[in-house]
Amino acid sequence: MQRRLFNTALLGVGFSMLDRVQGNQVKITGETAGTLIEAKPIETNLVGARAWRIRYSSKDVNDVAHEVTGIVIAPAKKGGNRPMVTWCHGTTGLGDAACPSTQPDPASELRVYFEPGSTQQIDYGVPGVQGFIDRGYVVCATDYQGLGNSEVHQYMVSRTNARDALYIVHAAVQMDVGAGTKLVGYGWSQGGGTAAALAELDDADFGDLDLRGSVLLSPGVTSIGLENPIGTMAAAMTDPKKAPDAHLVMMLWGHAAAYPNLDLADVFTPLGIEVMKQSWRVQPVHHLNDTIARVFRLKGPIFNAHPRNYEAWKGAIMQASAGRVKPRCPLLVCVDAFEGGTVIPVVWQRDYAKAVSELGAKVEVREFPNDDHFSLPFSVRDTVADWIQKAFVE
Repeated sequence: MQRRLFNTALLGVGFSMLDRVQGNQVKITGETAGTLIEAKPIETNLVGARAWRIRYSSKDVNDVAHEVTGIVIAPAKKGGNRPMVTWCHGTTGLGDAACPSTQPDPASELRVYFEPGSTQQIDYGVPGVQGFIDRGYVVCATDYQGLGNSEVHQYMVSRTNARDALYIVHAAVQMDVGAGTKLVGYGWSQGGGTAAALAELDDADFGDLDLRGSVLLSPGVTSIGLENPIGTMAAAMTDPKKAPDAHLVMMLWGHAAAYPNLDLADVFTPLGIEVMKQSWRVQPVHHLNDTIARVFRLKGPIFNAHPRNYEAWKGAIMQASAGRVKPRCPLLVCVDAFEGGTVIPVVWQRDYAKAVSELGAKVEVREFPNDDHFSLPFSVRDTVADWIQKAFVE
């Protein structure tokens, strides 16, 4: 692999040594991971449902503790031993402006930024959530570490994101929602990579929870992208005349947030660092992408032409990714095949399924040729609901 920037397409940005000096260190709590810290009831328009915004404890890829926020939604009627679904959301951003649970009516069906009439800057909500409530499930939806507090989100550090998606379930079990032990993961895009990593977490992370399956919609798996740098997100890595895509910028920023041995100055120009310092908290992904493109055209490179410390960056990206060990449960991979994949290249999605199949995973792949990245979650709702129901009863 060339050492041009990182020949990767899905990387996220975190913080540099300078950021750490300025006090943006990951928050460490005294709570055991999975401890429910706070639960506040919130309104929901879902029929027959109750919802809460919660705070709970989790830990990252390197076992550093942090607090996380998220949503728990449960049937309004009393019940017990209810199956659990943990939703892993797609890319929103690096800071609090991209926090799903603070959006209007967050305990809801999925809303997409690119829909006509959309009023919010991010995608949020859970696709098919009303059907899950109707079937008697408890639904958890983590914000992920860093979204909902002052930290930098460890974007595309999939093992961190996966622990957040699992430990919110441990927290929900402590609530009066009738939660059982059976669990299914469900994620889209960034969250697809998260749901993949969820199936690769250790026994100690699960405790009594029984992961029966994981559903991956258009999964972004960094280890796969690192080995095959194609598509619009990787374009700046092979063509210095193209502005970096915000997903790539955020991925590098997010890995630096997780790994103290990584310095943003290895990769970013002083201009790039300054732009991100001003933007990461307040600009969700699409806003940030436009800002980066404009600054690149007006002022020049965001990335260094010859990045330093390449092997350390590559090692961190691979360690944090899914696709490394045999998943502990069956997987459903739904591929948005329209025009070769409008965000996540189809070849990455297929290569991930192939890689884990070779590790011994039970993988079902379904391709949807008429769906792009943003229509896929709506088109597959019935397919996903039926697959999840089967996973719970088998």
